[in-house]
Amino acid sequence: MATVTELKCALREALESRGVLGQLKARIRAEVFRALDDQSETRPPLTHQNLLINELIREYLEFNKYRYTASVLTAESGQPEAHLDRQFLASELNVVEDPGARAVPLLYGLLSHFLSSRDGGTFLIRNPLDPHQPVNREQDSL
Repeated sequence: MATVTELKCALREALESRGVLGQLKARIRAEVFRALDDQSETRPPLTHQNLLINELIREYLEFNKYRYTASVLTAESGQPEAHLDRQFLASELNVVEDPGARAVPLLYGLLSHFLSSRDGGTFLIRNPLDPHQPVNREQDSL
């Protein structure tokens, strides 16, 4: 007769071999987070910038099968459940994609662009002022 410890080991091995154990742990963490989430704590508003950043991250997470992490991001950030259209997202970022690039998340293309442009030039990152405030697009273009 198997002991409780042996049964636990066998169950753990079975769940790990089927790739389910990690998913269960992530799901439990997400549910614990939701249960402990302080609803009285005010979150920063979901600005246009944050909406775009969250969508880039969510696209990356889901592409890599980090679905539970993506669900926590969506719940915690207040990101709409409906995904932003990829063409809209690319347009907002002033990105032009060739058809083959659409097979991977935009973050991969952005990273590839910056990694391949190491020709001695640098990219100036400006202080976005307050990322929790709405972006004034007219002022941003100055």
